[in-house]
Amino acid sequence: MELTYFSTAFCEPCRQTRAVLAEVERLVPQARVREVDVVRDPAEAEANDIRITPTVIVHDAAGAEVFRASGVPTLAQVLVAIAKAL
Repeated sequence: MELTYFSTAFCEPCRQTRAVLAEVERLVPQARVREVDVVRDPAEAEANDIRITPTVIVHDAAGAEVFRASGVPTLAQVLVAIAKAL
């Protein structure tokens, strides 16, 4: 399962989200977090309809989106989303 994390270098909430996702990776080894900097890859951000950073999208094994959070998600929110993706 993949968690795609859209961020920008100057965003303080992005740093907080990065910490939440690091804990998710520690707790759920099969979760893979991929970070996309929207300044460096605006095409991917646009393709995923990213309007603000941070935004986290969780996809299941088939690639379907099961969760999207704009702003800093809680650890509990992300863990519930991962459970839905399994």
